[in-house]
Amino acid sequence: MSPRKRTTSQCKSEPPLLRTSKRTIYTAGRPPWYNEHGTQSKEAFVIGLCGGSASGKTTVARKIIEALDVPWVVLLSMDSFYKVLTAEQQLLAANNDYNFDHPDAFDFSLLVHTLRKLKQGKSVKIPVYDFTTHGRQKEWKTVYGASVIIFEGIMSFADKELLKLLDMKIFVDTDSDIRLVRRLRRDITERGRDIDGVIKQYNKFVKPAFEQYIEPTMRLADIVVPRGGGNMVAIDLIVQHVHSQLEERELSVRAALASAHQAQPLPQTLSVVESTPQVRGMHTIIRNKETSRDEFIFYSKRLMRLLIERALSFLPSQVHIVQTPQGEDYEGRTFHGKGQITGVSILRAGETMEPALRAVCKDVRIGKILIQTNQDTGEPELHYLRLPKDISEDHVILMDCTVSTGAAAMMAIRVLLDHDVQEDKILLVSLLMAEMGVHSVAYAFPQVKIITTAVDKKVNDLFHIIPGIGNFGDRYFGTDAPPDWSDDDMDEPSC
Repeated sequence: MSPRKRTTSQCKSEPPLLRTSKRTIYTAGRPPWYNEHGTQSKEAFVIGLCGGSASGKTTVARKIIEALDVPWVVLLSMDSFYKVLTAEQQLLAANNDYNFDHPDAFDFSLLVHTLRKLKQGKSVKIPVYDFTTHGRQKEWKTVYGASVIIFEGIMSFADKELLKLLDMKIFVDTDSDIRLVRRLRRDITERGRDIDGVIKQYNKFVKPAFEQYIEPTMRLADIVVPRGGGNMVAIDLIVQHVHSQLEERELSVRAALASAHQAQPLPQTLSVVESTPQVRGMHTIIRNKETSRDEFIFYSKRLMRLLIERALSFLPSQVHIVQTPQGEDYEGRTFHGKGQITGVSILRAGETMEPALRAVCKDVRIGKILIQTNQDTGEPELHYLRLPKDISEDHVILMDCTVSTGAAAMMAIRVLLDHDVQEDKILLVSLLMAEMGVHSVAYAFPQVKIITTAVDKKVNDLFHIIPGIGNFGDRYFGTDAPPDWSDDDMDEPSC
């Protein structure tokens, strides 16, 4: 009998990017938005998807996500929450004699705890289940709360505490013959099993479990979707209801940030370049609305170079002794950190800081993030992401020219964290920041180092930094700002 050859659980938060016909959706969570009391502003809307094995639950989930067109979503699969098998149970599993379709096969305690935290907008660790060893891998995946959480699994409705967390319950009802054919195709082509083993397991465990534990829970569903992902009428009805629920919970992120953490002392994680007459003079030039574009670019670049040099001083270093041409020892210092130095620019204005970083860091790797603010909701949305491979161990210099509320910077930091970059290895550098943005970033990410050349006290009703610098990207690139521009807006780069 061929052994079960599944590798790792396909937690639906992996990969973190879901590309639809309309946009790229980030599926590993969203930044933590806080109200004026420093608490989570709203809970996520949780959709539970239940149905038999190979009924098309994942297809329905992806169809819902694409139709919803919301920027943040978490896809959570029950496959990640199988219990670790004992040695005796592993032998049964190797011979297709262990029942993976029974409620006792799942760790409902951990599942409920995880989903409850996600619903509250908190970060969680998701186990990665290895079906080869029937145990959990050492490294768990970090996922964050989102506007919408879609939780799918064959036993999604099997636990009372789990049901309490679901705002909408959907049962995917697919003909048993179709489910068997799909399971045969999947297990034979993707998992290397033989047809006899698949049929044996189906007749012994899968079919009885469906009839005893799964099919009876259909009565708990708010909506039953016949025919799975091909039923667009049902999916459209689901999407309409979710949209109505989200509108009731809508909150302006910027308004929340504007009222939070004010009248507080500036955080210790903030470092401001010394305001020497030279620095003050350059600020005078670039803040002057009469300054020509050439002058604006020239003096901005000078400030960027000083800012990057200041940021590099916070990287770890160690004593390094070299011998001079005179044959004498010189005790200096050298970079001492695991991983490389990587720059990540928040497009488009942050891209202007890349030359300054390249000028002082030889062979530095560069990544890019495009975040734009949705003018209807006030929330930042991820539109484009390109990061170097194996970035998790790197020290990352995150570059943005201006930060007003901090919303875009917070999301960019969250993107880095979702790619396993350590929080204390992120340096946020910006030419100009508002106090509001400093407080927001420092509150959400207390280990991120913030470096800037100046901090202005105010942000007006349009979220412009006051006295400010204007729309940096438009002044630098010579484009016209829209009438409702904001210092946190990142426009589509011209290419």
